Amino acid sequence: MSPWRPMRWPDIPAVAAISDAVHGAYTEHADIYAERLQLYPAGCWTLERAGEAVGYLISHPWQDDHSPALNAPILAIPAKADRYYLHDLALLPQARGAGAAAQAVQLVLDQADSAGFARITLTAVNGADAFWRKQGFLPVNDGAGYGEDSLAMERTISQ
Repeated sequence: MSPWRPMRWPDIPAVAAISDAVHGAYTEHADIYAERLQLYPAGCWTLERAGEAVGYLISHPWQDDHSPALNAPILAIPAKADRYYLHDLALLPQARGAGAAAQAVQLVLDQADSAGFARITLTAVNGADAFWRKQGFLPVNDGAGYGEDSLAMERTISQ
């Protein structure tokens, strides 16, 4: 059984704390995670071990060649979304190395496929592009918009 479960409102403070611990300059405020949970709960997951949140996953439909602005509300899921966006995957050190990240990627693939999307996009930061390449994501030319050490990436899925 997967340690991932649907995110709940009481998880938001822990999600924000995990973001602060993992993402450094790329962390976002708790209200950003709360907004994504409100707008698209099917794409929000929490990794739990021994009753404690140790990771999270945020994803949602998106439309645009640019990633959503960092630490800014999106206000709504685009009515004409043309891709699925993996907004954030973060694991505390104690949650790494046991396959949780690969499980999270599979959750995103399944959700994107069931929602009818043929591609998933993301912005890799802090050198995470090596991990995302192993998951089948490739760099795209449109740029990420999060700074010099960020990279826009994409994965096509079969339908």
